[in-house]
Amino acid sequence: MRIRLLCVVPLSLVFLVGAVSAGETTSEETAVGLPLTGQKAVDFLRTAEVTSKPEDFDDLAITSPRRMELSDGSRTLRAIFKDENTLHRGTFRYGDGREVPMVKDSYLHEIAAFELDLMLDLGIVAPCVERKLYKRKGSLCLWVEDTITEADRKEQDIEPPDRRLWNEQMYAVRLFQQLISDQDFSNIRNIVIDGNFRIYKIDSSMAFYSESRLIDQLNAPTYSRRFLTALKALDREQVEERLKPWLLKQQIKSLWDRREKILERAEKLIAEHGESAVLY
Repeated sequence: MRIRLLCVVPLSLVFLVGAVSAGETTSEETAVGLPLTGQKAVDFLRTAEVTSKPEDFDDLAITSPRRMELSDGSRTLRAIFKDENTLHRGTFRYGDGREVPMVKDSYLHEIAAFELDLMLDLGIVAPCVERKLYKRKGSLCLWVEDTITEADRKEQDIEPPDRRLWNEQMYAVRLFQQLISDQDFSNIRNIVIDGNFRIYKIDSSMAFYSESRLIDQLNAPTYSRRFLTALKALDREQVEERLKPWLLKQQIKSLWDRREKILERAEKLIAEHGESAVLY
């Protein structure tokens, strides 16, 4: 998905202004990142009234996502609705030249990604629920405010204020993409950065590929200790129960197999180089 720059103020300047606390944004404040998180965000997305005409905001998106405003009477927030649910039975060609067979592009994957993010307590994926709008079921995901894409950041040559923290965030995003087998990983417009240089993963509709192998391009040199701990703590039955409304059995099995391979790779690197060189 291609997300346009939402304000003309450079991120380096916005960073100095300071963060707006998630869930506490008022109409007089400018939201930075996610204006709501957790159950508050889920409840809002499920029940808030659509108060604006849906707009096509992305000329490059192949799934025609629509952006709209929602209001619960006390706050008005933006969200994206997507109802795509297509299996590409031949090969799908990505922008980096890869041709991948039997790719499923589905709004269901957006919801599964958010549910998995919740289970791991990462805060990388924007809140997303299933909702019926315009007589069609689809994913309704909260808009991440005051962001630019990673592609735009590179093009504008905007340097993060803390490169170490930046790299650690990016490695965590890459690890999550590895876990969900995000086949659109090379599209860095699906990574957005808010005014406080926090990174989010958006548009996971081409994730959860039914194959257990890891994607070599997503292998990171270091791992988040907290992420790995959460990954180890996952219970398979709980994962299956939580994700079965959104994923097929084979997709869940492949997800679990990738979890095992990620943990095995991390343990191998630690044995070779030591914890201090591998974990952060």
